[in-house]
Amino acid sequence: MPVTSLKLSESLKKRVHALIKGREISAHAFMLAAIERAAANEELRRRFGAEAAEAEAETEHSGKAYEASEVFDYLEARALGKKSLRPRPKAWRRSG
Repeated sequence: MPVTSLKLSESLKKRVHALIKGREISAHAFMLAAIERAAANEELRRRFGAEAAEAEAETEHSGKAYEASEVFDYLEARALGKKSLRPRPKAWRRSG
């Protein structure tokens, strides 16, 4: 595995050491886990953005969308265990 070095400020080094003190984890393992979490979060953010752009393009192409209040009412009813009719998409025009 290639070696990568990070230059940390003294204050960040102190924070890391304070956080791992008394735990059975090294500073290296702590920072590695933090980088892995940050990378996973960024991947999720990018996937969410791509899916949102795809959904927007699909909506613009179809010219149909769901009324937000109907969707919220439907989801609330389902969360409460009630039967509810699924909302139906409606034609819309893009403004602007």
